[in-house]
Amino acid sequence: MKKWLVAAGLGLAMAASAQAADTIAIVNMGSLFQQVAQKTGVSAKLESEFKGRASDLQSQESDLQAKMQRLQRDGSTMKASERSKMEKDIMAQRQTFSQKAQQFEQDRARRSNEERGKLVTRIQAAVKSVAADQKIDLVVDANTVAYNSSDVKDITADVLKQVK
Repeated sequence: MKKWLVAAGLGLAMAASAQAADTIAIVNMGSLFQQVAQKTGVSAKLESEFKGRASDLQSQESDLQAKMQRLQRDGSTMKASERSKMEKDIMAQRQTFSQKAQQFEQDRARRSNEERGKLVTRIQAAVKSVAADQKIDLVVDANTVAYNSSDVKDITADVLKQVK
């Protein structure tokens, strides 16, 4: 009797896993993220948003480099007070530039993460929608799966159509 119960339990477990395998799909999240980002022009949007500040920083850097070269070239022939004043000016300008560059990088990284988060949310919503429409119980990222048979459905193209 016990053997029969164990065999029946094992049979039910195998049937349940076989049934669950029919409702598993994979999706390539990395590919989706790249394609959706290209379609929506996120990179161009961020670049145009920070273009003014980037060019401002570049001109400040050029000015600073020119002053440093002038000090290096003409420093030995300058009066001590003039050289000291120029060194202090360069140090202050270098510190200001460094702070602005650091703030720029932080702001750009923050905005990039915000846009990335928006894309991920859109993609996840599309995955849920496609999975519900196709009655899929489990969707796994294709990049995290060690092996999948050709029977497992890839819904990447369907999700890409849904995201638009």
